[in-house]
Amino acid sequence: MTVNPTSRGFTEQPRCLTPGLQYIVECRHEDGSPPYVVEWSDTGQTGLFFPGPDAHVQHLGGEIPARQGEVQPARHIKTWRVEVSLFESEGDTTAHAVLVAEVPGIEAKGSARRHPLDADVPETGDEVAVARALRRLSDRLLGVASHDIAILEGHPVELTP
Repeated sequence: MTVNPTSRGFTEQPRCLTPGLQYIVECRHEDGSPPYVVEWSDTGQTGLFFPGPDAHVQHLGGEIPARQGEVQPARHIKTWRVEVSLFESEGDTTAHAVLVAEVPGIEAKGSARRHPLDADVPETGDEVAVARALRRLSDRLLGVASHDIAILEGHPVELTP
């Protein structure tokens, strides 16, 4: 799905957990590819929208009408990526996940080992190793956030998943 970066339209995704209309208020990529910054028609909230396979866009002419009396808050949108590398050798798989963001040095590893009696299905080892690496990466990021909050508040803080 792509939209014209200068057009305004709406999208709906019937099988979405929160179905409804989302007005596209910003297209972040020049080629019109997602994600899009949208405003939900029922709440007026804005956020990033990653359309699923059942979403469709209808283009509207002109601007989305502003809600009377409402001031649109400034949007600060950041993109963080996770890069995952896999290494497979003789039934063992290791995944190395690195957060590519303004928070430096957060990375984690996960591994999977095939039992000798199990069928050789490399994709399963990949899935297990990556899931373990991402879970550890998540725990490390929560630890960094806990530490940052503790410094600001002056007492220990523990964030849980």
